[in-house]
Amino acid sequence: MADDAVVLHVPGPDGAMRDVRISSPDRIYFADAGLTKLDIAHYYLAVSAGITRALAERPCMLHRFPKGTAEKKVHQKKLPAGAPDWIQTVDIFFPRYSRTVQELCVTEPAAVVWAVQMATVEFHPWNSRRGRVEQPDEWRIDLDPMPQADFARVRRVAHAVHEILDELGIVGYPKTSGGHGLHIYVRIRPEWEFGDVRRAALAFGTEVVRRLPDDATVTWWRKDRDPSAVFIDFNQNARDHTMAAAYSIRANARATVSAPLRWDEIDDAEPDDFTVATMPTRYADLGDLHADIDSEAFGLDALLEWAERDEKS
Repeated sequence: MADDAVVLHVPGPDGAMRDVRISSPDRIYFADAGLTKLDIAHYYLAVSAGITRALAERPCMLHRFPKGTAEKKVHQKKLPAGAPDWIQTVDIFFPRYSRTVQELCVTEPAAVVWAVQMATVEFHPWNSRRGRVEQPDEWRIDLDPMPQADFARVRRVAHAVHEILDELGIVGYPKTSGGHGLHIYVRIRPEWEFGDVRRAALAFGTEVVRRLPDDATVTWWRKDRDPSAVFIDFNQNARDHTMAAAYSIRANARATVSAPLRWDEIDDAEPDDFTVATMPTRYADLGDLHADIDSEAFGLDALLEWAERDEKS
């Protein structure tokens, strides 16, 4: 073992502690921000309950950067080699490759820190859990601005999303993407397969476009979209499509994070303000703003009726 390795004591199950070894702790992962591998581990410890809740029981793709974020990224679906026996996994079948792989399934904070030891910076979970992999329990509304869309436009679309969700009696949980968009997550009952959740997401996006035709789009082909519109990316609800989890770091120069927000913060929020440096204090002050996301699950019946209506028109 390298002499410079650091052992972190991380909460495990039932109040026990696990020792997770961080090798090369001084390796620079974010040159502009001066953040090391150990800094990344300490960040995830500071938000451990939040990131664990966001990943809990979900198949998780890892974005690994063995030589830091300035170098090549590894999209890791298969569990990295060398996992301790307490790391949990879920078997995922990929029809395209006719193979089954074991993906990381986070069940405790120590699993997050172990993934950091394996050079993980970003965590991208599925919107289903391992007990019912083919039935999502999370509907994801991705507000993805086109190159000429400013954040003021993203805010307007977010407010329309909030209004429609309220009309449907559905509670949504917003967060920054870690880039310049917003995500809104809705807990749903795991009664539908990915295709139906995607159809529901498209129907919802189409309703947003009806109300804000100059700001939002669900046009599929990028070349056909208004370059100043906000794309409501309904396809993020397709099988094996993943998005950065709440509290996940993003591999950009500022080391931003995907930050949960209150709805009343959206008008003042600036995505670049939520970083590895600033989030621990915010988390300590506010706690996990998505802590109640599992308190109620909603149905998609109304949205699927909208989808049927739209498909006939």
